[in-house]
Amino acid sequence: MKKLFSFLAIIGTLLASNCTKITENNDPVIGIWSHISTDVGTTQKQDVTVRQEWIFNDAYLGRYHTYHNKNLTVISDFSWVHKDSLYVISYPGLDKEEDIVLMTETEHGIILADKEGNVLAIRE
Repeated sequence: MKKLFSFLAIIGTLLASNCTKITENNDPVIGIWSHISTDVGTTQKQDVTVRQEWIFNDAYLGRYHTYHNKNLTVISDFSWVHKDSLYVISYPGLDKEEDIVLMTETEHGIILADKEGNVLAIRE
């Protein structure tokens, strides 16, 4: 009798584990996006190159980096949601407002821009 119950338990476990299917996320935002800007220094008379980088993954999460003159200054996780045609990027744990952007194609490539057309990032 114990063998029968063990066999049924194994069959039940196999059936239950095969019923759950992870949905595949093929969103076009998945990948690496970046934005480079230059801050003009006022006290040191030096320009500082600021590079922001977003790495979107298929689990609706990602990694956000900020570099000042190639020195990593900020590293954080973010979450993202695709609602209608907009992407909402939230930065839990950072004192940074969420970004609401639209993916558009321009002559310079595919970009993420806000409603006013300001570029957040360019696809790498």
